[in-house]
Amino acid sequence: MKNLPFKKIIILFLILALAMPVCQAQSFDRPASRKEHKGSHKGPLKHKNVKIKGPKAVEKSKKDQEMKQSKLKKDYGKYVKANQKRSIEIQSPEVKNRMKQNLKDANKSYKVKHRNSAAHTRRAGEKYK
Repeated sequence: MKNLPFKKIIILFLILALAMPVCQAQSFDRPASRKEHKGSHKGPLKHKNVKIKGPKAVEKSKKDQEMKQSKLKKDYGKYVKANQKRSIEIQSPEVKNRMKQNLKDANKSYKVKHRNSAAHTRRAGEKYK
């Protein structure tokens, strides 16, 4: 009777020792992990960015709206240039020369100022070297 707890411990240990190989045998030769099985020779997987499309009517209206916005932007630029030319044309010759010179001076000072501020950043500084 004194050996009874010792026998129970040995039987329990044997059952646990045999249960481990049996459980491992149940894997049916499956790979240990999915990464090892799937394309280990290909390298890392690349995920594609999938664009979710809405209804065709919505997409078409967005595209039309973008086209209208770009057209308005172009038209506004043309309008501003035409107004500048007209404002110079209606002046007397002395004033025309002075206005043209002022535009040249303003452009020149803008470029100098822009170069000085852009020289502090690496990418913008390379542009003006």
